[in-house]
Amino acid sequence: MFTGLIQSIGTIKKNNEGVLVDGCSAFSPIKLGDSVSVDGVCLTVSEVINHSFIANISEETLKRTNLGGKAYKNSFVNLEPALRFSDRLGGHIVSGHIDGMGEIVSIENLRNSWNLKVSWDDSYFCKYMCDKASISLNGISLTIAEIYDDGCRFSVAVIPHTWSNTCLQFLKIGEKVNLEVDLMAKYAEKLLKVDKNANDPFAEQSQVISSQWLDEQGWN
Repeated sequence: MFTGLIQSIGTIKKNNEGVLVDGCSAFSPIKLGDSVSVDGVCLTVSEVINHSFIANISEETLKRTNLGGKAYKNSFVNLEPALRFSDRLGGHIVSGHIDGMGEIVSIENLRNSWNLKVSWDDSYFCKYMCDKASISLNGISLTIAEIYDDGCRFSVAVIPHTWSNTCLQFLKIGEKVNLEVDLMAKYAEKLLKVDKNANDPFAEQSQVISSQWLDEQGWN
């Protein structure tokens, strides 16, 4: 687990055994088997080289994230070590399991912040978006400022500290970013789904909370 609070900016490049990630001095020492969030993707350290590490990347990760393309270009990435029980949860709970990619639609430099507009590549995840909810963008814990098109596009406000201390400062319009929706939204959806075939005392309940349902439950 991670918090979405970036601790350093590093670089990623292709390696014969996977990828080589450099720039971990801010949270060294790293050890074999450690988990590190690289642009929001949880990678496992398979070899340590000074303040760098080598990690393997599965086909699923290459398909669902932007790390493959970044590794070929030796690009900058956001880095965060795994959350410890003694750490403060200053951002929100981030699993490091990317849901899908989005595309930067616009970048607006305002007086006190930057406004980024992002469009989901896969419309399946639009349903999890709502105003002022949390989202992880390239591993950064951000708050959704506004949603459009039923959540398929959204904006985030970025303060100067976050902008200058993360890879957001290098973003360009049209660039792909890794997105992870708030875990709480997915857990809530799971709990609200009713399995009609399960031996569940609540299985026959309606999924729609109507006036009739409220009356039946005594809310009148």
